[in-house]
Amino acid sequence: MNAKVTWFDSLLTAIILLICLTVILPFLYIIAVSFSPPAYSMAGSFFIWPKEWSLDAYYYLLQAQTFLTSVKNSVYITAIGTCVNLVISITLAYALSKKFVPGRKFMLLFIFFTMIFHGGMIPSYLVVRSLGLIDSYWAIILPAATGAFNIMVIRSFFQSLPESLDEAARIDGAGEFRILFSVVIPLSKPIIATFALFFMVQYWNEFFSAVIYLNDPSKWPIQPLLRQMVAISASNISTDAALDAQMAANLGPNVQNAAILLAMLPIVAVYPFLQKYFAKGAMLGSIKE
Repeated sequence: MNAKVTWFDSLLTAIILLICLTVILPFLYIIAVSFSPPAYSMAGSFFIWPKEWSLDAYYYLLQAQTFLTSVKNSVYITAIGTCVNLVISITLAYALSKKFVPGRKFMLLFIFFTMIFHGGMIPSYLVVRSLGLIDSYWAIILPAATGAFNIMVIRSFFQSLPESLDEAARIDGAGEFRILFSVVIPLSKPIIATFALFFMVQYWNEFFSAVIYLNDPSKWPIQPLLRQMVAISASNISTDAALDAQMAANLGPNVQNAAILLAMLPIVAVYPFLQKYFAKGAMLGSIKE
């Protein structure tokens, strides 16, 4: 027997549809503007369907050296940063999941402390500068190489694995590294894939650290350049970058929106390969079984 639809169900459905529209419509508008000629996009004479289709914005971006360089920089930072983050988070979480590790409780307390208290922007900048990392990609990668929340969740997942697996591997003569790479990691694909996606999105969307630590605009990732294309401030960038940004502004919002779409593509392309692990991995490790 079908359940009766109440007024609350109808209201909830309407609210969900409204929220979906507030997310989808701006995205459709960005797509429409990116495929529209500059004259129509500047005039704002359409909403989600262009009056005329054009690929000029994409042709320009794929020939603009500054844009291509920033994409290459973002790919490099994301790839290296994700690998570093995974290695540090997994190895540290695995060590903290073992009760026989000396000083385990102190390290857990120390890590938890960083979730509550943080030195702030100025001390972080002074540390990065003292290490000689200014104007280096490592200034973006190393300060974000791991996080207390990530370690806690991955550690909780490792603790939920049966201890009998470790014991059987030790009886066969396996060491801790062999157990980690041959037993634990193959069983941890959902949680690893989930955090890999989190780390990739984090590094790909990096903006604040890049602006602070990278003085050379040729090393900028994609996000600072997008900001520069949307809000031109040529006095803060080099001549070539200023030229590209100014040309983008002259071509109108179609180039700006095309750049936004192209910047989204890598993450959107990777997500389907990790999606089958994402729903499961997002829940695993949140509570200890």
